[in-house]
Amino acid sequence: MRTFFGLTDEYIENIYEQFFFLKYSGGWSFSEAYNLPVGLRKWFVERLIRQLETEKEAIESAQRGSGGRNTQTLTAHNQPRMPSHLGTTGRQG
Repeated sequence: MRTFFGLTDEYIENIYEQFFFLKYSGGWSFSEAYNLPVGLRKWFVERLIRQLETEKEAIESAQRGSGGRNTQTLTAHNQPRMPSHLGTTGRQG
């Protein structure tokens, strides 16, 4: 472990985690993340976390609103109709 005149292994691991997170979840390249100033990189990581949490909450809320169902069953009452101008000529079914 480097603690004198250098960065600790734990600190370096944390930095690598930030690079991975920005690359994996944010679409950043390694060099883009590496070249960001530390404060700006930290801001982007925290902002991306907030964004992903907001999206997760929206998905969960939408699922709760539909009773947890993600699918809709088509019946004769809710099946989409073929637009009349398209007709059914040339189709075999």
